Amino acid sequence: MKKNNLASFLLMHAGFLIYSFYTVLGKIAAKYDFLSLQFCIFYCILILILFIYAIVWQQVLKVIPLSFATANKASTIVWGMFWSFLFFQEDITLKKIVGAVIIITGIILLSSATNTEDQKNEQ
Repeated sequence: MKKNNLASFLLMHAGFLIYSFYTVLGKIAAKYDFLSLQFCIFYCILILILFIYAIVWQQVLKVIPLSFATANKASTIVWGMFWSFLFFQEDITLKKIVGAVIIITGIILLSSATNTEDQKNEQ
């Protein structure tokens, strides 16, 4: 992977990390009464996170093909599992781990297939 592509790949996954955190804020906001001050604060932060993610996503799509980027977006499921464990003490079951491994395997397979196609197109 070229240095520029690696930086774009890391930026993409940093964006996914940011994006995955919106679920935590939504769950925390849901604990408060609708339109209470705390509810509004958490939802405003949530909207800010989605705004930042949208900017990062657009920058990533300038460099990385949409099909590859969209397939990698599935990694947010793994982050969601991590956040739910960290913030809400939810269990990480064997089924969840197997699902995460399947997702990561799919991302790796798609990444290697995309790299092979790119190399063929360059020749």
